[in-house]
Amino acid sequence: MQIPSRVLVAALAVAFTFGMTGSASAATAVGLGTAYNFAVLAGSTITNIGSTVITGDLGLSPGTSVTGFPPGTVSGNQHVANTVANQAQIDLTAAYINAAGQTPVTTIPTELGGSTLTPGSYDSLAGDFSITGTLTLNGEGDPDAVFIFKTASTLTTAGSSQVVLINGAQACNVFWQVGSSATLGTDSSFAGNILALTSATLTTGADVEGRVLARNGAVTLDANVITRSICAGAEPSVPVADQPDADESSPTDTDDAVTEEDGATTTATPGLPQAGTAPKQSGNGLQITIGLLVLASAMSVAAVAARKKFLVKL
Repeated sequence: MQIPSRVLVAALAVAFTFGMTGSASAATAVGLGTAYNFAVLAGSTITNIGSTVITGDLGLSPGTSVTGFPPGTVSGNQHVANTVANQAQIDLTAAYINAAGQTPVTTIPTELGGSTLTPGSYDSLAGDFSITGTLTLNGEGDPDAVFIFKTASTLTTAGSSQVVLINGAQACNVFWQVGSSATLGTDSSFAGNILALTSATLTTGADVEGRVLARNGAVTLDANVITRSICAGAEPSVPVADQPDADESSPTDTDDAVTEEDGATTTATPGLPQAGTAPKQSGNGLQITIGLLVLASAMSVAAVAARKKFLVKL
């Protein structure tokens, strides 16, 4: 049986359209695992001067030196070189790798100031990002819209710069994967989760709605306000939030906790992505399936037409 060429071409065109639509899909949320609980997490040291206010947990591992609290304040728990901080670093590494590996990626200019961007994954030819003025992130009415910014080297914001979220965009769904270090300028206003390979420095008065998470190096603070972002509708905590060590003075929330063998506690929170797990997939698979069904249907129609033609000849 020979399928008429016009039928085959049309079917393939439909299948291609269905299969490829959305292939440049929006980025998927990066699971932070136990690092979700932290507003600040570092590898070597955490240093603060001034009246920094941290809403969320503070953690350090494998380093042991946290200075400047007080005068700085932490509303959550402080985990220094303990199992919780160590696990958070493991989960941060998984999150960093997840963000770095997400595709497709749109390459844009290094300077983000003055831009309005829609959900997706972005990098720059120069391998770094800077913000002077205002960067606007437009969620396009989708509260689950995800933005991922990937740098091979640095992230730098100018003094008084700001990241503005509009049309449903949420700081909890903005991820900055930084290949070396991040520096936020004086009195700047920043939104999103910083996942830095090395270090993060917040100069005087820089504020963050999100998280400041550094894998290997230091977090340096100076009279900042850092508020851990929680997506609307999400639970306020995720797994692994244990009792503070004996030398920790911060309050500990042990509601709904389950003790594990190593003495840590785990708080089950359904519905939140975990580090190292596959992110929620887009609708590409469904679209491809529809395309294949359309192709199969077209081939079936062609087969029926050919059979009728054969019977007519008889």
